[in-house]
Amino acid sequence: MQSAPETIRTASPRVACDGATDIPGGAALGHPRVWLEIDEKGYVDCGYCDRRFVLAGGPADNGAHEGDKPA
Repeated sequence: MQSAPETIRTASPRVACDGATDIPGGAALGHPRVWLEIDEKGYVDCGYCDRRFVLAGGPADNGAHEGDKPA
């Protein structure tokens, strides 16, 4: 069974994702770096790796959850 996509809380409405930020070996194991903009929903999902970036204090922010990593 595949685990749920990672959720990252961030203070910035503009975020970059390369899919390999925490992977040893870096971006060579991830995907091309993309810049994403969090909209009025309060979150944005990466089209490559499905990571979800949630704006801290925004409408989709339910506080810190287990597995969340502040950005």
